[in-house]
Amino acid sequence: MQIGVVGLGRMGANIARRLMRHGHSCVVWDRDPKPGQQLAGEDALTVASLAELVRTLAVPRSVWVMLPAGEATETAIAELAGLLAPGDTIIDGGNTFWKDDVRRAHELSAKDLHYVDVGTSGGVWGLERGYCLMIGGEKAIVERLDPIFAALAPGKGGIPATPGRQGRDTRVEQGYLHAGSTGAGHFVKMVHNGIEYGMMQAIAEGLDILKHAGSPRLPEELRLAIDVADTAEVWRRGSVITSWLLDLTAAALAEDAELAAYSGHVEDSGEGRWAVQAAVEEAVPAEVLTSALYARFRSRQEHTFAEKVLSAMRKGFGGHMESSKP
Repeated sequence: MQIGVVGLGRMGANIARRLMRHGHSCVVWDRDPKPGQQLAGEDALTVASLAELVRTLAVPRSVWVMLPAGEATETAIAELAGLLAPGDTIIDGGNTFWKDDVRRAHELSAKDLHYVDVGTSGGVWGLERGYCLMIGGEKAIVERLDPIFAALAPGKGGIPATPGRQGRDTRVEQGYLHAGSTGAGHFVKMVHNGIEYGMMQAIAEGLDILKHAGSPRLPEELRLAIDVADTAEVWRRGSVITSWLLDLTAAALAEDAELAAYSGHVEDSGEGRWAVQAAVEEAVPAEVLTSALYARFRSRQEHTFAEKVLSAMRKGFGGHMESSKP
């Protein structure tokens, strides 16, 4: 298939690369010409404007927008809406708030444009590992775009089949899900990221306890010298908390057990807040997710080893650098 890709940052450029590796044709644009120039050497067709991108794509056009949530995405989609023709589709693969998806889809439908929201998980490793995709939108449009989603998804890999899934949607075993109508994709991704916050916080706090097992606050005979890096490594092998987050943590600790390069200032990218907000609206108790979010707020006032671990994980999976703020 042919697809336009708008936004060639940490994930957008690699999404284009993965699609091209699977035989798809990509027309790409970013306001910074440098990543487009790189992709031009990898068989992408680079254009100088959104208008040129739309003119270049064959009908019906599909444009994947991979920009930061908020103003950048709103502006790009508004401009595309004025350039595209009835029957074309805009795909938002960023971390948009799901209620904005519902609004946009309604606005675009008045112009006979289709809108698909795709929660995309995989970070900077998606090029090689593939992206877990959570998709919202019209059934017919999602099915038409299936070759795109199948190429981006990781595939079955070495993960064993789940017993009892006979007769269910086989796409989820490949790593992509049509979650439901517009907004459902980003809603599922929002909850995913809230869970991610909680898992990261649990790993970080546990390692902080281990690091301070020899604290002078303890009676001398009860002090323990625990190697945190080795503990994280052994947990990766056969323990019930084995995970990619633990893999990234073990790698960071192996490089520097003190994580001296990190201050422990931990940002949040929005989805954790939205997940807690959804829990409030639904009157669903979400103590772990809420506490994990508040822990990130606190990290911007005082820092612990646990926050350094969080920062190391965020850099590991998403390339997120710490803020320059103290």
